[in-house]
Amino acid sequence: MKPTLFILAAGMGSRYGGLKQLDTLGPSGETIMDYSVYDALQAGFGKIVFVIRKDFEDEFRAKVASKYEGHVPVEIVFQSPDALPEGFTVPEGRTKPWGTGHAVLMGKDAIREPFAVINADDFYGRESFRALSDFLKDARDEDHCYCMIGFHIANTLSENGTVSRGLCHVDSDGYLKDVRECHGVGYENGELLYDGPEGKRVPFPSDGVVSMNMWGFTPSYFVRTEKDFADFLSVSGRELKSEFYIPTVVNNMLASGEVKLKVIPCKSKWFGVTYAADRQATVDQFARLVREGVYPSPLFK
Repeated sequence: MKPTLFILAAGMGSRYGGLKQLDTLGPSGETIMDYSVYDALQAGFGKIVFVIRKDFEDEFRAKVASKYEGHVPVEIVFQSPDALPEGFTVPEGRTKPWGTGHAVLMGKDAIREPFAVINADDFYGRESFRALSDFLKDARDEDHCYCMIGFHIANTLSENGTVSRGLCHVDSDGYLKDVRECHGVGYENGELLYDGPEGKRVPFPSDGVVSMNMWGFTPSYFVRTEKDFADFLSVSGRELKSEFYIPTVVNNMLASGEVKLKVIPCKSKWFGVTYAADRQATVDQFARLVREGVYPSPLFK
């Protein structure tokens, strides 16, 4: 069974200044998502599912999904604040969705096979999709084992500002012990730092393995996540800005011993558009990859 690629495309790029998921960065007007879809198809994925906001469905279908007709089956699901379990309601004044963990839950009725989860606005590299596909082709619910692609921190930084990264603690057998979200990661005077307790800047491991939200799951993940999301809402569901993240679910599963999660190291260099100033460098990167013959232009004819 071919795995599915689930792309998180519902977020608004506040630091970037717009819907960066739809920004055309490739030589023939490709988005970053287009390159992810292309790499996934080359690696053996058999279906693409996007989660987006309902209010830009028409634009998304016209600019993105239409490109893949005849290449791969595509489904679109929607994330909205009112997509909640029975018994819960949206607090008055809340317009913000509930985070990446909630976004993945929106795919439960569209996905019946092992699946990968990625961000829409990150370029991960072909090697990472091959590694994910190889794992997921043999993954089964009864194995109780998921995976993630681990990136070296040095390969994931922006030259235009600090970033948030999930620092992974990995055991000697290559399995994840936990992942901790670190904000404000960047170099200062040659030292790699992040925002520590009480606002202090503290050292970040220079050889750290980080999560870039590139995960591999089986459908059992949805069942486990539904329970965690209900627990989250019971505690934080009346807040206006609380968010339910994928690493929260993963950490809870690992702590309970429900699953194991294999960390697959990857040497690929990430790039993306965290900041508006990242755009030109990303355009230049795609132009270079096309010149070198890594990608055709256009990607989908």
